Amino acid sequence: MTRAIITVVGKDTVGIIAKVCTYLADSQINILDISQTIVQEYFNMMMIVDMSRCNTAFDQVASELTHIGDGMGVQVKCQLEDIFDKMHRI
Repeated sequence: MTRAIITVVGKDTVGIIAKVCTYLADSQINILDISQTIVQEYFNMMMIVDMSRCNTAFDQVASELTHIGDGMGVQVKCQLEDIFDKMHRI
């Protein structure tokens, strides 16, 4: 299984979850776990996804998610789980 971590942060607006999840579904990327909160007007979401059925290169997926976020005024980051773990290890 190829797992990745997707984070979305920014001002809350209508359709953030819908746009990100639609892209993931269209790309055959399965959401394994999801957490989202809104603190006042700020949106924060973290997902763990399975990319093993996705036929698109990881770099392209990450770039397309960044572009989707830019269009909504939020920051979307996608990292492979291994790299995420190494970056956040104390």
